[in-house]
Amino acid sequence: MLRTGLRVFFVAWLVMPLVAGLGGSLIAAASPATVEVLSVDGTIVPVIADYIDRGISQAEEHGATVCIIELDTPGGLLDSTEKIVQSIMNAGVPVVVYVSPKGAWAASAGTFITLSANIAVMTPGTTIGAAHPVAAGGEEIPEDQMKKIVEFSAKWMRTIAEERGRNVEEAELAVTQSKSFTDVDALENNLINLRAENLADLISQINGWNVTLASGQEVIIDTTNYGSTRNEMNAVERFLHAISDPNIAYILLTLATIGLITEVSNPGMVLPGVVGGISLFLAFYSLGVLNAYWGGILLILLAVGLFVAEYFTHSFGLLTAGGIASLVMGSLILFSHSPEVELNRGLIAGVTAGITAFAAFVIGAIVRGQRRRKVTGSEGMIGEMAIAKTPLDPTGTVLAQGELWTATSEGGKVAPGEAVTISKVERLKLRVTKKSKG
Repeated sequence: MLRTGLRVFFVAWLVMPLVAGLGGSLIAAASPATVEVLSVDGTIVPVIADYIDRGISQAEEHGATVCIIELDTPGGLLDSTEKIVQSIMNAGVPVVVYVSPKGAWAASAGTFITLSANIAVMTPGTTIGAAHPVAAGGEEIPEDQMKKIVEFSAKWMRTIAEERGRNVEEAELAVTQSKSFTDVDALENNLINLRAENLADLISQINGWNVTLASGQEVIIDTTNYGSTRNEMNAVERFLHAISDPNIAYILLTLATIGLITEVSNPGMVLPGVVGGISLFLAFYSLGVLNAYWGGILLILLAVGLFVAEYFTHSFGLLTAGGIASLVMGSLILFSHSPEVELNRGLIAGVTAGITAFAAFVIGAIVRGQRRRKVTGSEGMIGEMAIAKTPLDPTGTVLAQGELWTATSEGGKVAPGEAVTISKVERLKLRVTKKSKG
């Protein structure tokens, strides 16, 4: 018995290092299967990059079997895309990018993100590609600058495709020729690994896949008995993502303009000034995130200044016309230095028309107020009616605005009870005329 026990101990002593040396493959298979799911819907901006980086880090900390990123994006900023690709390719947990739901697309930046995953998956009816750099609002990018951007993007795409064992030539075409791929095309051209109808189908299909992490560790994905956890964006991230849209940033800048104009033209209203100030700060955050061109921002601020100046001068609309021109030019070049960001031309037209109408309304109100006869003080009494309390021959007493006044008739004798019209105010005396009959 003693010899048998020693023999078992000796064999175990030899086998233990061998088992430990098998690494992550066996460990991953033995660990409880947990799937962490992230969801990205919208433009790729810094807050999305931070969210994905946080989600992957938490998946690593929780010892997740796999981290799945559901993706639906029209594209976004190059800097943010670079950060996301780095987070995915250096992750310590297998990362799956899943273009979903049906009808979704992973255009431009989304193509780089999808191809960088350990496993790239698309839902039937989705699209990737069109990763060729374009100018915001259709503006022309200088030829030399465009050439450099395209060359960099193409080489980067090639690097990603080579690292993940995907079709390098077709991946480059997405950049150089803005080629797009349906889910079927992408699978046939070895740009993605799978097509999955839904998340459960995806998790079922990747069960048993062998994935090599950035560290060189090989991991066998085991989702036999898995539990999934959704790691959604928190409230702050959702809010920052919402205002990081170029069109939302532009609307915030518009609200700031209207609020500040209203406060300046009607001092003391407070609420328009508060709303305008908050909108202005949020707009500056969003514009900064989107790499807006400062020349465009300054032109828009100049437009605000010209609109306000119109209220204090008599330029017969020249300042307003200059403000409109400055607003349009600033809007058109606002994102000219950010090829990945596009501002809706219809929104520019609508905002310009709205602000112009608002400015015209305020100016009109001011002009009407300046032309309106004063209704307070002694000047406000001119033209009003008074009642003679004593005979005016030519001087007597009249009742005007509930008070007794000394009055002198300029049109003959006035009997008590007759109505007269105040024609002039001289200190505490009135000059009146008989009220015409009929």
